[in-house]
Amino acid sequence: MDGLAGFLLAGVALTGSPGPATLSLTATGAAFGIRRGLAYGVGITLGMLAVMALTASGVVAVVLTLPGLAPVVTVLAALYFLYLAFRIATAPPLAEANGDAAAPSFTAGFTLSLVNPKGYAAMAALFSGFALLPQQPAVDAGVKIGLLFLVIAIVNIGWLLAGSGLTGLFRDPRSNRIVNLIFAALLLLSLAAAIRF
Repeated sequence: MDGLAGFLLAGVALTGSPGPATLSLTATGAAFGIRRGLAYGVGITLGMLAVMALTASGVVAVVLTLPGLAPVVTVLAALYFLYLAFRIATAPPLAEANGDAAAPSFTAGFTLSLVNPKGYAAMAALFSGFALLPQQPAVDAGVKIGLLFLVIAIVNIGWLLAGSGLTGLFRDPRSNRIVNLIFAALLLLSLAAAIRF
């Protein structure tokens, strides 16, 4: 376990940096608060657990080597992110919504993780770039998944809390529109950056 510190630092950097999941969590925390955004956060976290399992098992590598499948997957992911960006950009101010607007669901969070190119790229880098227990590959993968699950859970709670600190901006129609458009644009920029890599 010589590489444990480096693995954890890389894990925090790769999973905690701004990207589609973290930005949408922040927007959810700001628009709906921690309690109403928690199901979405749990969905993102458990979705990343599925991404880790798919990456560690090699399923992702096999699927993406099939001719013509990578562009289809990329287009489907891009369409989903366009939909999310539209929902964020057009969300009404909290005063108008009167708490009746539906917060993003567990399923929406889980789906976001499954179609998030940044998540797959980060997991591929972490699983291929570090060997914690090189003599025991199955145990190595299990330890990495467990550690990354904890890191991702902590990071996601942090982004949700950060977003909840912006809730006041979502009550004023003018600042709500500006913040919504900024979050939507950042989501699309993070998607473009993830697809480029």
